Amino acid sequence: MLEKKETSMPVEQSQLHNHDGSLTKLLHDIPQEHEFLMAAEVFSQLSDGTRLRILWLLCHSEECVNDIAAAVRMTAPAVSHHLKTLRQTGIIKSRRLGKEVLYTLEDTPKATLIHKMVDSIFEINCGASR
Repeated sequence: MLEKKETSMPVEQSQLHNHDGSLTKLLHDIPQEHEFLMAAEVFSQLSDGTRLRILWLLCHSEECVNDIAAAVRMTAPAVSHHLKTLRQTGIIKSRRLGKEVLYTLEDTPKATLIHKMVDSIFEINCGASR
């Protein structure tokens, strides 16, 4: 069961047409404003073609910045910038291996869902996204 959420702007019941009562129930569980902003940030990561290309690679392998840069034909600093934003939204993770840092998809339900979306969009089934 969802926990009741506080909204930033309460809705007066008298303002609603509320034809069948379902809107009142729905508004009881509406996420907070900051949760919508966090979700928008995740979607903005997916709306950039370069980050989507990097994400596609990381859905299917663990790679260092230099290998990612070579694969997407970009400079390592440019790729590092994109990796930073993907990490900040919790989509990818990193680990140190000696002097290198390797990146891959995070182990979260959100990242798994994104992996499924990426595979579906590009019409592939790598098996790991199920």
